[in-house]
Amino acid sequence: MTENLIIHVDMDAFYASVELLDNPELRGQCVIVGGASNRGVVCSASYEARKLGVRSAMPIVTARKLCPKGVFLPVRRARYQEISRKVFEIFHQYTPLVEPISLDEAFMDVTSSTRLFGSGEEIAANIRRQIESSLGITASAGIAKNKLVAKIASDLCKPNGLLVVPADKTQDFLDPLPISRLWGVGPASRDKLRSLGVKTIHDVRKLTQEMLSANFGRNGEVIYAFARGMDDRPVEPPGAAKSIGREITFDHNVYTLEEAYKWMLFLSERVARRMRKEEATGRTVNIKVKYADFVQVTRSVTLESPTDDPGEIYTHAKKLLQKTLVGSKAVRLLGVTLSQLVTPGQAWQPGLFDDPTASERKRKLNQALDGIWDRFGSGTVEPAALVTDVAKHNLR
Repeated sequence: MTENLIIHVDMDAFYASVELLDNPELRGQCVIVGGASNRGVVCSASYEARKLGVRSAMPIVTARKLCPKGVFLPVRRARYQEISRKVFEIFHQYTPLVEPISLDEAFMDVTSSTRLFGSGEEIAANIRRQIESSLGITASAGIAKNKLVAKIASDLCKPNGLLVVPADKTQDFLDPLPISRLWGVGPASRDKLRSLGVKTIHDVRKLTQEMLSANFGRNGEVIYAFARGMDDRPVEPPGAAKSIGREITFDHNVYTLEEAYKWMLFLSERVARRMRKEEATGRTVNIKVKYADFVQVTRSVTLESPTDDPGEIYTHAKKLLQKTLVGSKAVRLLGVTLSQLVTPGQAWQPGLFDDPTASERKRKLNQALDGIWDRFGSGTVEPAALVTDVAKHNLR
């Protein structure tokens, strides 16, 4: 199973860098973009200005006090958008899975791009090289197994840096960092964590899920997962459907792999049914496992061709389940999700070894089952292995 490979690219002081590109005589000076009056806020500042304490979102009047000799320039959004479009054209040379965060940063899923373009580090290095050589500005990039860690990595290597976090070194990378590096930990959460004696991400991992939930509500579970480097959010291109999934939290823990397989079959059937109702197919099968101790893990696999077939979804979900500790640890939640969705309006090149006849048979069978469910209600027809459990738990 291929480990996900995510790159976060962030342009260095983007607005200010574009101004320096257009006005090279300003290089070396404190350039602050945000307006000439005192009523605005700083949108971007050169690194010379940052050394004096100027930061984005700071009131211009404060920036003037910190940097009285600075060059204050108005925002030229059309020009920044023009450069941004060129930057994103470079991103799309390497993968269609590009998720913009703003004009100057994006996530890229290059898991399937390495066969053509080399390792994640090589791809990120080439992107940064192209941006600098063709546009005259610099970018920083973080490479990791998920969005959370890639983002932290790119932040830490700015400006003009590249940082790779190998999957098996994720926890070593995170543990020494201050808690403020975690998404979801703002000033209020940071202060509350500090009152609990927590300063680093390693300290967060000493707290139980119950304690974090008691203090931070639903965000406590996110903090618990992020502190362990767990982040299953996919890279989602704009306008694309995010994902379709289903999960179930058990009244009583699941202890055996055989019982977990049944529930994976149930979830795969429901997800496939929803996919067909949405007229979508999915290319990446994701599973979620939450153990009785609240530790959560995710596994995923990207298929050669997208699917909405429950049997195919289940086959891959079952294999992914074998990559977890299910069977040796009690389980309180299981989930199946399909992402990288393909809708009818999107073109897709079939796999070289796809069997169109078999695919058509599956399609007709699934259509027939959908017709029965539509007429007589969901759960009318179930795989034999599920009949007893679905009825017992009143699940549909």
